[in-house]
Amino acid sequence: MSTTTESIKMNLPKEVQVLAEKVLSRSNPRSFLIPLLHKLQDVEGYLKEEYIAEIASLLGITKAEVVGVASFYNHFKLTPQGKHSISICLGTACHVKGAGFVADKIKELLGISEGQTTADKQFSFVAARCLGMCAMAPVLMVDGKVFGSVTPEMVEGILCQYGYKGGK
Repeated sequence: MSTTTESIKMNLPKEVQVLAEKVLSRSNPRSFLIPLLHKLQDVEGYLKEEYIAEIASLLGITKAEVVGVASFYNHFKLTPQGKHSISICLGTACHVKGAGFVADKIKELLGISEGQTTADKQFSFVAARCLGMCAMAPVLMVDGKVFGSVTPEMVEGILCQYGYKGGK
């Protein structure tokens, strides 16, 4: 292993370094990009830019390739996330039944837009193209718990279950 590879791995979290060592011993380490990204996000909570560059260098690919993969999959987060994750379904059924109004209420209450995290790091808000629960439209998911037939009037009560205390 080269000195460059050693110095790159030294800057990664220990758990990621352990996986990286295993990956580098394989015949096609590039094929392990997604598992490395999963491990990094599990450890750090999101994919920090400096670690993305290190993983790219480690695998011999460009940072743009890593970001391309990370941004393609909805699971990966490129920015710090809040304690609670809110997803609104904006698929056709949810959209037709008013999900846009529910999303607007979330934005109003939390003072953030889709893809953002509140300043106090309590809530992150994302839009999903489909959560696969069309019969319950419009659907809101908070920390994996599904809320169906949500109206804008229900949003504050749902958020309060997760520590929302009003204000922005």
